Amino acid sequence: MNFQDLCTGNLVRPIPLESRLTHRSNGCVKAYSAGSKSSGKVHPQPFVFLAKEGFPIKGFSSQVWYVSAEPDALMMDAVIAVFGSAAGEECAMWQGAPVRAHWGVEDPATAAEPEREEAFKLAYIRFGKRAEALPGLPIDSMSATELQTTLNKIGTES
Repeated sequence: MNFQDLCTGNLVRPIPLESRLTHRSNGCVKAYSAGSKSSGKVHPQPFVFLAKEGFPIKGFSSQVWYVSAEPDALMMDAVIAVFGSAAGEECAMWQGAPVRAHWGVEDPATAAEPEREEAFKLAYIRFGKRAEALPGLPIDSMSATELQTTLNKIGTES
């Protein structure tokens, strides 16, 4: 299954989720990340946490989601918004009818010092718990409604 995780700048939050969903899903999920207003760069802090746990840290980039509306774009099975609050955020158009879920986490890059480091750690842990909830679930055989219910439940549990 192809999952797209989204935020505004694609700077911090989607990258750890992309890595963890792809590499801990036992081959069931290929995740991609994008933003509505991509910053063009990725904050280095998520890579520190990923590297400590042995996740790949190469090949990630900050991308905009409008490419998902292109005629030759890869079809997504699920789109997960990671905005702290999805209210008022621009919503992309997707080919097909992917399931949508909200796994919101506040942007740790906006936290004031000295709390910023702890905010990054908490965001990383929260996304880790959510990504770890997928392995072992029969997501390939779930209906869209079942997948929607499962993703929404995962997004509210941690």
